[in-house]
Amino acid sequence: MHSAVLLIEFGSIILGLGLLGRFAARFSFSPIPLYLLAGLAFGEGGLLPLGASEEFVATGAEIGVILLLLMLGLEYTASDLVSNLKTHYPAGLVDCALNALPGAAAALLLGWGPVAAVVLAGVTWISSSGVIAKVLGDLGRVGNRETPVILSVLVLEDLAMAVYLPIVTALVAGVGLAAGSVTLAIALGVAGLVLFAAVRYGRVISRFVSSDDPEKLLLVVLGLTILVAGVAQQLQVSAAVGAFLVGIALSGEAAEGAHTLLSPLRDLFAAIFFVFFGLHTDPASIPPVLLPALALASVTAATKIATGYWAARRAGISVKGRWRAGGALVARGEFSIVIAGLAVTAGIEPSLGPLATAYVLILVVLGPLTARYTEPLAARWARRRRSRDGGAAEPLPEARHQTPVGD
Repeated sequence: MHSAVLLIEFGSIILGLGLLGRFAARFSFSPIPLYLLAGLAFGEGGLLPLGASEEFVATGAEIGVILLLLMLGLEYTASDLVSNLKTHYPAGLVDCALNALPGAAAALLLGWGPVAAVVLAGVTWISSSGVIAKVLGDLGRVGNRETPVILSVLVLEDLAMAVYLPIVTALVAGVGLAAGSVTLAIALGVAGLVLFAAVRYGRVISRFVSSDDPEKLLLVVLGLTILVAGVAQQLQVSAAVGAFLVGIALSGEAAEGAHTLLSPLRDLFAAIFFVFFGLHTDPASIPPVLLPALALASVTAATKIATGYWAARRAGISVKGRWRAGGALVARGEFSIVIAGLAVTAGIEPSLGPLATAYVLILVVLGPLTARYTEPLAARWARRRRSRDGGAAEPLPEARHQTPVGD
């Protein structure tokens, strides 16, 4: 009887997620907020709380995080990461300062303590690579000159995650300074070793994993990823970091084949992860944190726009391209929820989960709008300002000798 209820509940979840995904695709927006809302509806305090399938959903959610990070690692080669780090690290530092500090300050102002401050700093810092990539494709901006700048900022955030996640894992676990330092040292050492091995022996590793048979390739890559993720978690590093490093180590045909085979699985388990996070958030706990979430979303939307503008200006992009770069970076999503999920699981601060849910819901909806309308609104504001000041309607000085992109 128990297994029958589990199958009915889990099957209903999967079917519901599929219908929500189709609804989102029809109206060209991210399904993430719908998945979160579905979790709220079926979680504690929701319309129809689940019971039998919750443990099974929790396992699926953990696999979802692992696959998200694996697929992210498959997007980049080790040499790409090293090159981006050398060339664009100032943009990464500006990104961290402008977007992590508001989250940390908000947690301290709310009286949540230093651990929650570190967690909320990560929630507000990391943009959603998945949502941003989709928006750029939908707007036809993949070939724009500012797009490599956007991708560089996202890559640097992904690299920072490899260091940040072990720190957060150690903090929420309540380990001491010495144990936390050991955990971070292990994480950095493993990350450095994997990057070195990927640069020097990436082809050898990929040949070992690669197979012409899709079934064998899928089993080897998936098995290796979950194994490494488990070992990483046993070492108190982070299962997500382990999966990310496996993705980086693979390249060439092995990476391309694994990406194609694992994309549907990633989408399935990632959707389950968002539902699982929603299940652990009581809808009644969101209204009390809605105003702080709106304030934080407003501030960090502005700081992300400033980050993209500064990074694009440093790369010599035209003024319009700078505004487009800034507007495209606003969306938060999967990683903000992953980070908040660590704190929620550890019971760090009861209000942190609801705040993170409301914050992501706001910005995952606002992000595509800022990507589309930031540049036109900035141009209109500049024209009004010049008109009010009695100036001629001419290009801004820094844009005169640059070629507009994607106009």
